[in-house]
Amino acid sequence: MKNKIKMSVEDTEPLINHFVELRKRLLNCIISIVFIFLILVYFSKDIYYFIALPLLHEMPAGAKMIATDITAPFLAPMKLTIMVAIFFSVPMILYQVWAFIAPALYHHERKMVIPLFFFSTLLFYLGVFFAYFIVLPIIFNFLAKTIPNGINLATDITNYLDFILTIFIAFGVVFEVPITIVLLCWSGITTPETLKQKRPYIFVSAFVIGMFLTPPDVFSQTLLAIPTYCLFEIGLFLSRYYIGKKV
Repeated sequence: MKNKIKMSVEDTEPLINHFVELRKRLLNCIISIVFIFLILVYFSKDIYYFIALPLLHEMPAGAKMIATDITAPFLAPMKLTIMVAIFFSVPMILYQVWAFIAPALYHHERKMVIPLFFFSTLLFYLGVFFAYFIVLPIIFNFLAKTIPNGINLATDITNYLDFILTIFIAFGVVFEVPITIVLLCWSGITTPETLKQKRPYIFVSAFVIGMFLTPPDVFSQTLLAIPTYCLFEIGLFLSRYYIGKKV
């Protein structure tokens, strides 16, 4: 009986250690986000103004954004600042993920995973920057020119924030397509040859993804679908290198 109890305790110790380590990593992520938020919170209004520039540049002279909720002028910049803090914490978050899973990887697997973490961070940032500097100006320029006569453009600041956060997250996630393709091929779930044969379906799927992840207008969907397919081709090319290393 004592031996059984001893074995049971020994079996649970590794699981407890994993939970303790996971708690430590999650706590580090939260501390990073809170620390960056406290640094940026003083500039929350300036941050919102910067994010609103793509729309403000396309609004008619004298037009301004509005707040339909009495708490919106305070809550909208705060919400945006929290998202910006998470955005800048991505490298730390990915490092904590890496530190948690690294002990379970072989040496050659670690050498392969490190570049994936680096490029996943880089691609996420590129996706957000692409959305801000390329996609949003095109969308707002088009929408500003389609306003019917007699209609004043006065966008609510909360609705605008929800709109751009959706765009940023969509493009940030979609720009991870090369990493996803590499991981799928590396793990053996699929192969580059199989993906080549499915190119027409993937091309159509890119537009379907654009339809679900972006606002309901053709320009947003197209501007997301085309980079998605191009990133798929990049991931397809890189996957051969990882398969070769695996062998």
